[in-house]
Amino acid sequence: MKRRAAAAGALSHCSDGSSRVAYGACAVTNSDYYVRHLEASITLAAADSIADGVLAAGIAEGMLPLTAAVLDVGGNLVVVKRADGSGILRVDIAIGKAWGALGMGISSRTIRDRLKDRPAFQSALAAASQGRFVPVPGGVLIRAPGGDVIGAVGVSGDASDRDEYAAIVAVRKAGLDPDPAEPLATWNDAHL
Repeated sequence: MKRRAAAAGALSHCSDGSSRVAYGACAVTNSDYYVRHLEASITLAAADSIADGVLAAGIAEGMLPLTAAVLDVGGNLVVVKRADGSGILRVDIAIGKAWGALGMGISSRTIRDRLKDRPAFQSALAAASQGRFVPVPGGVLIRAPGGDVIGAVGVSGDASDRDEYAAIVAVRKAGLDPDPAEPLATWNDAHL
């Protein structure tokens, strides 16, 4: 990742000669005492922007209150935001949609479509993931522009196709590439 960051001009040098990447602090190079900066696959700022974008898209489209969870590429929660009125179970559902997408390397819509006639495999995935796997639309992979997956966003609160729409719009608004790139053409026809 340092190589990509340097190519993008995000590598900067500190006054002591050490280097930092993007939002990182200067690393002390002559001592093991100090904690080293860990590079994140997705920044807190980007994750926060995506979560805010999900909630804004929900309001703009008159959706039910949404919850957004953004995970880094390792499946760790970076940001979760729940709109006023969104049920408490929505957090776990949103995380499960994002976690399933990361775990399989495809959107949760694609997971649903591929597994609709394979209930035994779907059950096996649910067991292997210790119940963190939610195979319905709303789990969208987040890609660096034209590049690698850096995380996923899961959205819950409205019909699944509408959740996915909000996720795709939010990722794109944050300047990143959603996968899938487009919502279903009929996303707005979905109802709970």
